[in-house]
Formats: sequence, C-alpha cells, structure tokens
Amino acid sequence: MASERLPAGWTLTAIRDVSGDQEAVLLSVERVAVWRGGPADGEQIRPEMVIGFHSLCLVQSIDDKDWYMGSLNDDGSVDCWSAYTDFREALRGL
Repeated sequence: MASERLPAGWTLTAIRDVSGDQEAVLLSVERVAVWRGGPADGEQIRPEMVIGFHSLCLVQSIDDKDWYMGSLNDDGSVDCWSAYTDFREALRGL
C-alpha cells in the first residue's frame, strides 16, 4: 500500500468511533480522485491519504491538505462532492 499512515493524532479505532463505521480502512492513494460540481468540475485531486467507509471515502489532497468526501467507484476512482478543512468534521459528515 502506498500510504500506511493516518492523520496525526488519530488511530483507526478513533476514526471508526467518530465516523460510526466500524469497517473503515486505509486505502491506497494510487487512484484517480475528481471534484464534481461547481466551476472546478472535473478538476483532479492528488491524494495524500484515502480512508474508505464502505462506498464512501475521504481523500486528503496533497495540494491543499483539505479533506474531500466522495463516492468510491467500482474501478477504484473517487468522485468527490464535498470538502472540509477539519478532519473530525469530515468524519461527522459521513
């Protein structure tokens, strides 16, 4: 796996507790993530970290360090539609 780390100060157990998804997993960053909606529709997001929550995931961008929520597609790509600057808020948004 390309990325074996979690956000600073977080454990997988804590992520599962806050998100309510006891099967949340760290995913490979080797995937395409794309912003969907608004004027930046189609803009690629370069993943630094990806955490999966069944059919949803959170992608942290290398460029702005924000967290993008999106749908995990069958081919492994992600269509993102929501952005958060705070990881805890992103987890609660799931």
